[in-house]
Amino acid sequence: MKDISIIIPVYNESSNITLLYSRLKNVVSQITTHYELVFVNDGSRDNSMAMIKKLSSEDPSVKYIDFSRNFGHQVAVSAGIDLAAGNAMVIIDADLQDPPELILEMYKKYKEGNEVVFAKRKTRKGESVFKLLTAKIFYRILSSITAIDIPLDTGDFRIIDKKIAEVLKQMPEQEKFLRGQIAWAGFNQTFVEYERNERHAGKTGYPFKKMLRFALDGITSFSNFPLKFATLAGFAVSFVAFILMLYALYSRFILKDFVQGWTSLILSVLFIGGIQLICLGIIGEYISRMSNNIRNRPMYIVKETNI
Repeated sequence: MKDISIIIPVYNESSNITLLYSRLKNVVSQITTHYELVFVNDGSRDNSMAMIKKLSSEDPSVKYIDFSRNFGHQVAVSAGIDLAAGNAMVIIDADLQDPPELILEMYKKYKEGNEVVFAKRKTRKGESVFKLLTAKIFYRILSSITAIDIPLDTGDFRIIDKKIAEVLKQMPEQEKFLRGQIAWAGFNQTFVEYERNERHAGKTGYPFKKMLRFALDGITSFSNFPLKFATLAGFAVSFVAFILMLYALYSRFILKDFVQGWTSLILSVLFIGGIQLICLGIIGEYISRMSNNIRNRPMYIVKETNI
């Protein structure tokens, strides 16, 4: 059993691994000599895995999990949690936007009796205005439509106790949203604030398309508000259609003032049809997620590991 495990999901991070390893070693050695650095290679296409293997041959505290293909960031973190042996587990990305040195302050709060200590961003350097705005909107929308208190302006950079890890292992959902699952688990949770740095090198592994999918996973995993929206939209459209029907009858039989044509009919069909398609799309998202979980396929496939 280790005192602490550092879980690092890796996807094309060859330009960051050496510096990250050096900084993590410097930090964690101030905490304990019983630790492990668990690198989870999520189907990298560069030489990230070769670099990790080289480190593991030189340092027995370096562990690795090599996926057969790219399964996604959240799944990579989940694999690290599944196989790590630490009483405490730190989740940190490999791009060095989250400073490893903050682990010392987080671990101090962990030792004070908090099972979860997450890092809360005060600022985010190097991010576009669009990304900052969409992230801010997403977290606040998610907070307002879920019954779970998911902390605002936080990522996956955090320390969790082993008992939290055991809870997460009992939640094998295919569309993982770990920060929501950890918030759902409860226990004593606190935070430390920090300024998030720019990516040290390389390109982000989260383009807009992946960010959008991640947002959908978060909303559909922890809120049924979209389904309620579909129901409310159906009632609203039915009400509007009923009013238009009354108006049409009034114009036809009382005012005797009507123009035979297709304009109102086409507008009504397009409006109602659009709402129906939106509702079907929302329902389809939930059914798709149910289908993925019913298949019960493994969340990830390990190609090679030294654990």
